Amino acid sequence: MAKITLDNLAHSYLPKPAGPEDWALKELDNVWVDGEAYALLGASGCGKSTLLNIISGLVQPSQGRILFNDRDVTHAPTAERNIAQVFQFPVVYDTMTVRENLAFPLRNRGAPEDYVRARVQTIARMIDMEDRLERKARGLTADAKQKISLGRGMVREDVNAILFDEPLTVIDPHMKWELRTQLRALHHEFGHTMIYVTHDQTEALTFADKVVVMHDGRVVQIGTPQELFERPEHTFVGYFIGSPGMNLLDAQIDGDTARVGGHRIALGGQYDAVAGRTQIGVRPEYIRPANADSGGLPVTIRRVEDVGRHQILRAEFEGTGIDAILPEGAGVPADATHLAFDPAGINVYADDWRVAPRKVTAAPHREAV
Repeated sequence: MAKITLDNLAHSYLPKPAGPEDWALKELDNVWVDGEAYALLGASGCGKSTLLNIISGLVQPSQGRILFNDRDVTHAPTAERNIAQVFQFPVVYDTMTVRENLAFPLRNRGAPEDYVRARVQTIARMIDMEDRLERKARGLTADAKQKISLGRGMVREDVNAILFDEPLTVIDPHMKWELRTQLRALHHEFGHTMIYVTHDQTEALTFADKVVVMHDGRVVQIGTPQELFERPEHTFVGYFIGSPGMNLLDAQIDGDTARVGGHRIALGGQYDAVAGRTQIGVRPEYIRPANADSGGLPVTIRRVEDVGRHQILRAEFEGTGIDAILPEGAGVPADATHLAFDPAGINVYADDWRVAPRKVTAAPHREAV
């Protein structure tokens, strides 16, 4: 297991990058804690796989360093980094049996046969392939082969890290949920440092201790699922996490209120002057329909969608769409012409980055005399 440090790391696939758009990865400075499970989450092309391949040694970075437990491995070959990697599509030895495929990484390192047999049996049970251990890999389905790849990546207990590059792409939906649960159980049991690349927020949020959200070659936030939901540090995080994502409205910030199209909305804190393009971000869970006497924004309600566990109210304010989540069966009051926002659920953004409210300093306590 290893603590992984990214020190001033950046990468371009061009020999002479001229501008920011030429960098697949822009400067990163992060420390990933030994023994935690991380998910690299972002849209296609944001740099997730590039970063994973730099960590594994398949790609050499254009600048910066990678450290495993304070050892510089930037130029070390993959074999010296003592990592396991599982790729998007299955990589197996067709002429070997399932048992031989799973045992290969252990036998390659000279592990005792008794240990190999026991460990292979444990992993086969985890990936639900105990009954196919003596089958040749040739002829197995794509999802069965990918389960072998997953098992082979997890069979060693002595690795610095296990890296997964969208490993469940070819797995059927039911098995995806089961394998994610088993990966979490394996992590809790053995404490490997795990890094899991995905563009699927459900996979990321259910797998990881910490989610690393990437956008346009940058890490825009590292946090727990709760932190990403409640306090997105970048508007992309608010948009990408959640269904529907965060509502964003252009606003002017004035102390503890925001002015949106001439209407005042109470904020959950006091803000200093904010420069740049300012917006407020509100998740649909913190919005409710209200009448004119309750304040809020006057809106046109377009429709209500029933999605089973809740309803999604689709509204519009001066050409901007706003979504609100309503409890199942709640309905919209007949006199609802406005949307009211919970101040505790409002975040303020300047040029897409979250602005923290001013810290309130408690007055000094004085003893009565």
